[in-house]
Amino acid sequence: MSAQDKATEDQTKIAGTAAFSKFVAVLQLIADQDAPLTIAQLSALSGYPRPTVYRILAALMAEGMVVENPRTKQFEVGPRLINLASRAWDRSDIRATAIDSLRALRDATRETVHLALPSDAGMVYIEKLESPQAVRMTSRIGTRVTLYSSSVGKAYLAALEEERRERLMAAIRMERFTEHTITDLDALRAEIADTRARGYAEDREENEAQIFCYGASIMGPDGVPAACISISIPLFRRQEDAHGTYIRPLLETCAEISRKLAGPG
Repeated sequence: MSAQDKATEDQTKIAGTAAFSKFVAVLQLIADQDAPLTIAQLSALSGYPRPTVYRILAALMAEGMVVENPRTKQFEVGPRLINLASRAWDRSDIRATAIDSLRALRDATRETVHLALPSDAGMVYIEKLESPQAVRMTSRIGTRVTLYSSSVGKAYLAALEEERRERLMAAIRMERFTEHTITDLDALRAEIADTRARGYAEDREENEAQIFCYGASIMGPDGVPAACISISIPLFRRQEDAHGTYIRPLLETCAEISRKLAGPG
């Protein structure tokens, strides 16, 4: 292959990678939102021109990854993507290992339990077990939450070694979700230090108003946090004996799953 042919091939690969990144970015925007989005909204959020977004959506719809509501002209996740995601969640070693313990935790606390994995600069829920009580959470499997406003995110940061934790925190762009959200890096460092000291994380209405969460990490055999669990509680029914009602069962559950991941011996 000549140098010119090699350069042409390299340019084609780069162009293909850039195009794929745009497809993934638009698909992620659609998946992250609580409500369907229009082309105008997707263009604004992604920064891509409308014609580019339209071409991406056309390709995604052709593959069943995205569907359009013909009445509202809004786009949401399609059946093929949901099917692929469901298979991945079902086959997840951590989810399979954790599911019985998660059910026991949900039944013991009678509150919503989430299992989350680290994903880029955030966390993504791969399992959600609903509270049997009347008021429930609006979250769903596949929801992404931040490292700084969620209990699972803080628990993950607190369980990391310092260098990795500092790199992640330095790259965070903090957005305020409620009046309680931490938006200052020094305040976040102090919060993570408190989390490490007490052994569990708190989300004190920082991600969603009127919702209090406790979170803790599941450690992998390599000593690195593999996943995190949270218990989400509507503020009005949070029990006074938080340690006995939520924190101790949460920590015991995380320790139990960590032992299962480590295997025999």
